[in-house]
Amino acid sequence: MENAREGKTTAIIAYLTMVGALIAITMNVEPKHSFARFHTRQAFGLHLMFIGFAIFLSVWFNKYAWYGLYAAYMACWFYGFLGALSNKEPSVPVLGPYFQKWFTFIQ
Repeated sequence: MENAREGKTTAIIAYLTMVGALIAITMNVEPKHSFARFHTRQAFGLHLMFIGFAIFLSVWFNKYAWYGLYAAYMACWFYGFLGALSNKEPSVPVLGPYFQKWFTFIQ
């Protein structure tokens, strides 16, 4: 639990846009906190998936798909952000475990 308190600021910053996730990656270089690493991976994955789907939808425009993208992104973002605020490590639904595997370069 002590580790969660120490990495809480970094974990919260990770959810503040893609730039925040990149800043959190550099903040967690030394000292390393597992709590911050977990949330940085979750937030980085969320932001990256949002940007990827947004690029796809910018070519293939469908306003209902945009609504779905924003609704899914915001729901997952709130879920992860509230977890960071409450010192918990809840994986983002469906993709959370994959984010932990795919982004192992985030230490």
